[in-house]
Amino acid sequence: MTGDAAGESARTADSAPAPVVRGARPADADAVAAFARDTWGERHDDYIPRVFPEWAASDDPDRATFVATLPPDAVAESDAVGTTDDREAGDTLVEGDGAGAAAPGEPEAVVGCIQGVLLSEWEAWGQGIRVDPAARGHGVGTALSEAALDWARERGARACRNMVFSWNVMGLGQSRAVGFEPTTEFRFAEPEPDASGVDPTDFDALADPDPNAAWAFWGDSDARDHLRGLALDPDESWACSELTRERLRDAADEGRLLAVADADALAGFAVRTRVAEREADGETTRIATYGAAAWRDVGAAGALYDAIAADAASVDADATRVLIPETVEHVSDTGANRVSVAAEPDFVMSADLTGGEP
Repeated sequence: MTGDAAGESARTADSAPAPVVRGARPADADAVAAFARDTWGERHDDYIPRVFPEWAASDDPDRATFVATLPPDAVAESDAVGTTDDREAGDTLVEGDGAGAAAPGEPEAVVGCIQGVLLSEWEAWGQGIRVDPAARGHGVGTALSEAALDWARERGARACRNMVFSWNVMGLGQSRAVGFEPTTEFRFAEPEPDASGVDPTDFDALADPDPNAAWAFWGDSDARDHLRGLALDPDESWACSELTRERLRDAADEGRLLAVADADALAGFAVRTRVAEREADGETTRIATYGAAAWRDVGAAGALYDAIAADAASVDADATRVLIPETVEHVSDTGANRVSVAAEPDFVMSADLTGGEP
């Protein structure tokens, strides 16, 4: 259900066994890694094999991880098994406990996974959906998505969103097939950390930004309109939730709210959402992520990016990511200030959970 999903057909052949969805167990981790290790080939590294063991072991009431299972013979003869690097027949088999496709003690194939997360009392997020290529055509993606949506609805969520890479056409189709509708799109700007700060000629970086002023600015901004009020969630990485006045107050109290102004008024603001370290090829990169940003015009954009660069340097970041709306105005304002942007946008979709009350 998240945007990094590799999709599958929403239809299941009449002769194919239907998948059985159950709660994930730590013992499922090797099976999930077997089919998720090479999700996108060389295009992107898949994080699921790394995080799934933690997901499966979590007993957090605000999140649930599910796997889809099938009888072993449903996938044993698939050509996908032989064409996947480092994968052997039987790598996705686990011992059943009666909750999945097999009786207790009998083998079953783990053929998909997904996680649902509650972000607020009314917002849920679906992420990490993966389907074993050997199980395509069995309706695995649909079964997983419906399980996560039902879980979110039962816990009072009124909307469930996900994120899909813009190039993942199959994932977009799968999301639409189970009830997700287009919501917004964004891109990450990537200013280099730089301690120089804002040139005081036209703009000043505010030492103590007013969160109420930032809230008023956000409410009138094109950024808010395009993003439907969404920003990166402060607690769940790669998730989007509604930006609230309270979140801006928290950011101000914690020194994470940035703002620039000229002689007339506030001209732009941004929120540092988190600082995290990522390891790749034996090297660690410290990334400062700014989950909300809005500005008045191209000049204000430049001043805000300067403020972001200085803030990132102050937390010893090696790189930054700034969520910006995927519009001609916002991306070109960024380019005009010689700030790099990610090569491709991401799409956010949303499912209405107000119907079908449990």
